[in-house]
Amino acid sequence: MRAILVDDERLARRELRRLLCKHPQVEVIGEAANADEARVLLSGARPDLIFLDVQMPGESGFDLLMKLDSFPAIIFTTAFDQFALKAFEFGAYDYLLKPVEPARLAASLIRINDREVVRAPSSDLAEEVLHASDQVFVRAGENCWMVQVADIQLLESEGNYTRIHFKGERALVARSLNALELRLDPKVFFRANRSQIVNLHWVQSIQPWFSRGLRIKLRSGSEVEISRRRSQQFRDFTSL
Repeated sequence: MRAILVDDERLARRELRRLLCKHPQVEVIGEAANADEARVLLSGARPDLIFLDVQMPGESGFDLLMKLDSFPAIIFTTAFDQFALKAFEFGAYDYLLKPVEPARLAASLIRINDREVVRAPSSDLAEEVLHASDQVFVRAGENCWMVQVADIQLLESEGNYTRIHFKGERALVARSLNALELRLDPKVFFRANRSQIVNLHWVQSIQPWFSRGLRIKLRSGSEVEISRRRSQQFRDFTSL
């Protein structure tokens, strides 16, 4: 795993390098002391991971990410805990407080090593189809979750927003149902009607409904009506 360190404190970069020496799977390929140096470094290198400070002279770590077309996995390293929520809005993989604890660093690297795909919200990869094992960042108001796609049971349209049902939560996110449908695996997520998408792995029972439609019950207890037009698609899709 190729990594770069972006931090205006030389001693902080040196200490992080020292800690990373105990993790041979990580190769530090460069360092930058500010956002401008980081951009130059990123233009020539293709790192898998960036260790990024938040507060730096000139542009902050957030400013740097906002001006990039795409970026790899991010682990923020900072002395301030008040930026954690914003960090995860950028899809950060972790948020480590300085001085970085070796155990916390090791845990972060294990999670990244175990990942199948790392996606950045502003990159072209962000529009690729999500797989069941992928994790997505969900924010609703002041609440945030990292949700495995397999745990999403139902998505419901509410205007330009979508209500996502997972593990007893019903988070309202600022993306339309049509936009989210493009990112979902059509072999797993079925458009039941104009306003609902169901995860077929969560279907518990199916029964005939009015006008040759179907009604399905999910293991979570939710019930969804499949329109007559989509009922035939559902039968064709799920039949042997």
